[in-house]
Amino acid sequence: MRATDAVGDYGERVAQRFLTEQGMTVLCRGWRCGQGEIDLVAVDGDCLVVCEVKTRRSVLAGTPLDAVTPAKLFRLRKLAAAWLAEHGGGYPEVRIDVVAVLVPRRGGPRVEHVRGLV
Repeated sequence: MRATDAVGDYGERVAQRFLTEQGMTVLCRGWRCGQGEIDLVAVDGDCLVVCEVKTRRSVLAGTPLDAVTPAKLFRLRKLAAAWLAEHGGGYPEVRIDVVAVLVPRRGGPRVEHVRGLV
């Protein structure tokens, strides 16, 4: 496993634990289809949450949130539709969230959760 893959995997595990501690139910991690991958799919009440996780070791090249571009949001919307088509609807609301994980050299990870990106 490459170092960047290991950092990303660690960030997804941190994000999954964080969301669970916030009362969300994580349905799956790393769901893939021909259009791409959703890092985490969760349920928050009766809302389906498609969650992008961005992990960085430093902010020298920008914060984790800086990596979520309009093109990435567009792709996440398409992936959410693909997930719903495969797994069925039944959710009155679908939301796209981002969990930014910063892993400093010292101390534990810092997590920022941004809900409902448009």
